Amino acid sequence: MKIAVDAMGGDNAPQSVVEGVEKARDAFEDMEFVLFGKIDEVKPLVKDQTRISFEQADEVIVMNDEPVKAIRRKKQSSLVLAAKAVKEGQADALFSCGNTGALLAAGLLLIGRIKGVERPGLLSTLPVVSAAQGGFNLLDSGANADNKPEYLHQFAVMGKFYAQTVRGIENPRIGLLNNGTEPHKGSKLTQAAYQLISEDPSLNFVGNVESRDLTNGVCDVAVADGFTGNAVLKAIEGTASAVMHLVKDSVKDANVFGKLGALMFKPSLMKIKDRVNPSRYGGAVLLGVKAPVVKAHGSSDAQTVYYTMKQIRTILNEKLLSKFETAFQTQDEEQN
Repeated sequence: MKIAVDAMGGDNAPQSVVEGVEKARDAFEDMEFVLFGKIDEVKPLVKDQTRISFEQADEVIVMNDEPVKAIRRKKQSSLVLAAKAVKEGQADALFSCGNTGALLAAGLLLIGRIKGVERPGLLSTLPVVSAAQGGFNLLDSGANADNKPEYLHQFAVMGKFYAQTVRGIENPRIGLLNNGTEPHKGSKLTQAAYQLISEDPSLNFVGNVESRDLTNGVCDVAVADGFTGNAVLKAIEGTASAVMHLVKDSVKDANVFGKLGALMFKPSLMKIKDRVNPSRYGGAVLLGVKAPVVKAHGSSDAQTVYYTMKQIRTILNEKLLSKFETAFQTQDEEQN
């Protein structure tokens, strides 16, 4: 499998991107990578060019570029050229740590939707308290601010297949993010979406779920409109970061006995830090397009890039997109 990599995207690019790619290349013999970017900046960072090639890109889409305009105007950018390589079948998946909106636009406008998918959604994986459960998927986490009930139903279907295929959950529990658990709660959008999802016998729908319960493992897939989902995503990430900073500050300000106690508990604290770190679950996946399009955080380090490449490998090996194509083709036939 060949991955098209936007080597210039992200706060720490191209250094962290190159290091993560090399780590993934060393771990997985069936993966090869094409790095799109300014070759004179990227190539010197690569210690071993085995299964790594380079494509020159004269432009870079930066974080404050307007997404759609950037895709249309910066046609020689590393992101656009990488997306075109996927569109033309020269690569199997697209990866970037760069401008999220531009990556979503590239996935939608250049790579294109799977037939039957009304609106692709962005899926993120976030931690839960239970170590056994590992995490939960949030979909949509930011691709669509305006939604219809049908979109949320399709997010539920795609989230189910992702949880089954990538995370190995046989019958994932689907929850609809709402401001109460009662069926009648929420806006007109969530009430109509509740009806559609509950009437789909292929889904293990557990009903409405509240944001406060997500990290307690109330469901395996939480379905939301993109505006709400993105707000929840950032609130959870911000809370996890704030808690870790509070722990560090408490240790720093403690007396000698407190510092000795913290030293004794350091292994446990490191385990907690690892469990609440979203990067260990990989990147955010744009589901519903014709090839895997995966976004890692702009501040990603090499380890995060590695985890995301591992995630992409699973998506490709388990043929996740073929399952989407079959499901939505069947849905179209039933509706017609």
